[in-house]
Amino acid sequence: MSIRSTILEQMQQVARDQGKVLRPLQEDTPLADCGLDSLCFAILVARLEDKLGFDPFAAAETASFPITLGDFVKVYENGSA
Repeated sequence: MSIRSTILEQMQQVARDQGKVLRPLQEDTPLADCGLDSLCFAILVARLEDKLGFDPFAAAETASFPITLGDFVKVYENGSA
């Protein structure tokens, strides 16, 4: 399973678990408008660390936060290299 697929699957699972409704997700969908709140993103990052084996935000030397879904996926894809 690709990193992108894993992220999307986990976003859907977190939304279900937290009673949220995900909006249609495209590469340019702003994370702030996707339907998940800050708690959901904390849960998502923790689950992705379990699934993927790393947390790219913990290893980041600078605090650069992704704005869109595409940016979020790239952070994980670049962190897996």
